Amino acid sequence: MKHFPRTGLAKALADSLQGLTLFGDDHNGLFLAAPRRTGKSSFLQSDLMPELAKRGVVVVYVDLWSDKERDPAALIAEAVGNVFAESLGIVAKAAKYSGLAEVSLGGWLKVDTTKIGKPDGMTLPSVLKELAAMTKKQIAVIVDEAQHALTSRQGESAMAALKAARDTMNIGGVVQLMVVMSGSDRDKLLRLVNTNGAAFFGSEIRKMPLLGKDFVDHAQAQLEAAYPELKPIDSLVLTESFQLFGERPQFFSRAVGNALNPLGDWPKEQRFEERVLALARKKLTEDEAGMASEFVSLKPLEQVVLWRILDKGPDFKPYDADALAFYVDKLGKKVTQPSVQLAIDGLRARDPSLIWKSARGEYAVDDAMMHVWFDSLSNAGKWPPQKPATVDMWSD
Repeated sequence: MKHFPRTGLAKALADSLQGLTLFGDDHNGLFLAAPRRTGKSSFLQSDLMPELAKRGVVVVYVDLWSDKERDPAALIAEAVGNVFAESLGIVAKAAKYSGLAEVSLGGWLKVDTTKIGKPDGMTLPSVLKELAAMTKKQIAVIVDEAQHALTSRQGESAMAALKAARDTMNIGGVVQLMVVMSGSDRDKLLRLVNTNGAAFFGSEIRKMPLLGKDFVDHAQAQLEAAYPELKPIDSLVLTESFQLFGERPQFFSRAVGNALNPLGDWPKEQRFEERVLALARKKLTEDEAGMASEFVSLKPLEQVVLWRILDKGPDFKPYDADALAFYVDKLGKKVTQPSVQLAIDGLRARDPSLIWKSARGEYAVDDAMMHVWFDSLSNAGKWPPQKPATVDMWSD
């Protein structure tokens, strides 16, 4: 399915980032949270970036999940360096044709972009300031999956450097540097803004609007144009399917393709949209069963530690008195701090890892969808997931 453009949202956010709205604080940093695979990165790259570029803004984009083996600080510095080098080449070409005397390039030509942010190189704020001066344009730095920066001390320093650049470049109501941070887990992203030591303390995490009825209507129009024999498609059923998929376009599009497949084993009388809904229900059941199976396969202490993380979210503290009392209450036996640490290590050692750790020793579930699953079962009075009745889930 082709990209669904959200030009209205892109224009509104661009206005806010540039300080063109009457009220708001986005020009000091825009923080967007949205679950994985809900179209966040597609929006940033295909809607917001082109809108900013159309306005003459120089855009630096980096996805910190593009290479999880590399330090986040290195990825940020490399992205800034690449844009700097590209802009330098454009300015140099312009200078060649207009006469070097008209453009001062001496300082810029000495910049080694591979050393940005390193002890023997220019600082990140200095390079961004030079980039703005060189291009005579506003700069926007977009960091996707920004919470990953918190997994290393260098990444934390890079966040602090971006904040310092913002503070020195945006003075007197003039916006020279726009910073956009996005993340797939609000709990983790909060750690950039909610403590005195956080790089962007005081900023607000905003929930990015999910694709909704407009997206479903767009998909329906495309389907009815390409497959007129499906008319009329029941939009309510299609919308219900999309919601069951967690409003994630990738899974929805895959189900649409499977429902259209002539080789599919479907009842002849079943309508197309009913097939999509059946696939959505199956996917939801499989996802929930998978998380339940993962949970009950854990050791007893690992289970209650994960339970505590899910229950407390960003307020989770592994070893405080309340947490230790919680573990004892659920297990019925004494629990020590070293044993809790072993349980945490076990959860992190799973493949994929079940919990995330920041460089400051903060913990969160790795997959934010576990919170949705936990809340659903808790609200229904069905938490925790149970092993078969013949097995004691808390036994060793």
